[in-house]
Amino acid sequence: MQTGDLLTINDLVVEYKTRRGTARGIDGVSLSLPCHTTLGIAGESGCGKSTLGRAIIRLVPYPGRITNGSIEFELDRDVNVPDKDPVRAGRYNLLDLNKDQMRALRGEQIAYIFQDPMTSLNPMLNIRKHYREVLKAHNPRIEDEVVTKRTEEVLDALGISPERMNDYPHQFSGGMRQRVMIGLGLVLRPRLLIADEPTTSLDVIVEAQILQEMARLKRDFDLTMILITHNLGVLAETADMIAIVYAGRVVELGNTITIFEDPLHPYTKALLDSVPDVRKPDRKLAWIPGAPPELTHPIPGCMFNPRCSHAMDICREIQPPLQPDKNGSQVACYLYQEAH
Repeated sequence: MQTGDLLTINDLVVEYKTRRGTARGIDGVSLSLPCHTTLGIAGESGCGKSTLGRAIIRLVPYPGRITNGSIEFELDRDVNVPDKDPVRAGRYNLLDLNKDQMRALRGEQIAYIFQDPMTSLNPMLNIRKHYREVLKAHNPRIEDEVVTKRTEEVLDALGISPERMNDYPHQFSGGMRQRVMIGLGLVLRPRLLIADEPTTSLDVIVEAQILQEMARLKRDFDLTMILITHNLGVLAETADMIAIVYAGRVVELGNTITIFEDPLHPYTKALLDSVPDVRKPDRKLAWIPGAPPELTHPIPGCMFNPRCSHAMDICREIQPPLQPDKNGSQVACYLYQEAH
């Protein structure tokens, strides 16, 4: 079993050119992800969670583009690039790879589960053909018998009868479609699985089943995972570490238990206070005043300062860096930095 960091992101910037100006969807994000760890990425809608996930696999939608930084990834085996030299095992900056090399890595080394399986699955193809398409794309010479066997193995691991391979997406429930999508991500045995809001459209019972399934698959398939969600309760059950993202920046990063028991950043505290707690039925539900900032017209200093009750003069002038704190987390807030 390999140890060390599987993924290292340094000073990553993703920009969107719009008629109203340039918006930084990701603004200088740096973090490391150890092997066999689940990283949860949380924050309000529009904070940059999905943009960060898509940037890792270089699928930022137009008009977005990566304008700075590096994304270093450790390959544990050679990756075949059809009709070209393979990408050899080793550590690579994914931004240095060409389109063919990156296309070969997607699925085989890094898999992505998109938010809505009904819009991600092709309604004209049955499940067998979905899996065949993925396997053939990475190995055009693979035999149909091998495709069928691999598909059956993955579906069986997800609790789906192989007999349903000839069914179409509309014949499955929401939870079953999500399992099919997870299977498509796992069929090539990737090292890193990025799941973007994998339980958003599911009811709480099916959500719990999917989360249990993903935890088991992480062990069985020896996975490292990134789980993108706005649901902090999901991260409490599944993540080893959490990155809180606001306006394209990581404002707090730390161990899951520490984040929940000793949150530091005012934004992290506000998010946790806005979650209903059945153990405290008399507690009033909190809310975060104001709205996220307009990214095409960024404000000086900390982007959270207009909504923060602890904001100081320096918060309105200089963006605080992400720095370690004595509790083991990293936090971007002048409340915990002596420099101010």
